Order: sequence, then C-alpha cells, then structure tokens
Amino acid sequence: MAHPSPLIADRAEFIDALKLLAKGHVMVHVGDSVHGIAIDGGRVRYSAGTLKRYGLVDEFDNPDGFPGVRYYRISDRGRQFADRAVVAWHSRRLWERALLRLVG
Repeated sequence: MAHPSPLIADRAEFIDALKLLAKGHVMVHVGDSVHGIAIDGGRVRYSAGTLKRYGLVDEFDNPDGFPGVRYYRISDRGRQFADRAVVAWHSRRLWERALLRLVG
C-alpha cells in the first residue's frame, strides 16, 4: 500500500524558502523540470509545490526576465503564514531544528 507524501516534505527547506521570499527574494522555475526551481540561487527541491498549492506564492509577469522562466513572489497569504511559521520554527529547541534539517 502506497503512503501519501507528507504535506511538507522538508520542513527546514520550507521555512528557509518562506524566510527568503518574505525578504523579497523571488522563486524562479526554469522550464518544466522540478529540478529547475531556485530562490536566490539556492535550489528548492521539495517546497515549491506546497508553496504554490496553498497560495503562499503568486506567479508574476517579469518583462525583463528570460523566456521559459516563471517567476513567483510571496503572496499576502504567504507573508502572513511566513510570519507565524518562522516564529514557530524559532520556538523549537536548537537540537530539534538541527534534527529536522537532517531528516526533513
């Protein structure tokens, strides 16, 4: 029996993505590959689908951008969620955050 994939596959990556997006960084998606997604040059391996699915990012038109690249910035909903999620993340003990970075 197949197990459903977790809602957030890598919680540390998800929080890192939210923090960068909340600071004004943009998520870029090159082509259709799930491997072509990055924020500030750092690859986003697991969190992009969750960010999109829950409306935490909005796609926007970038007339100065490159053909075949989609651009996303944090949505109002995402900013509100990020504020709460980052506070919750920092309320965890350091060893818990380190463990979550190791196991997702």
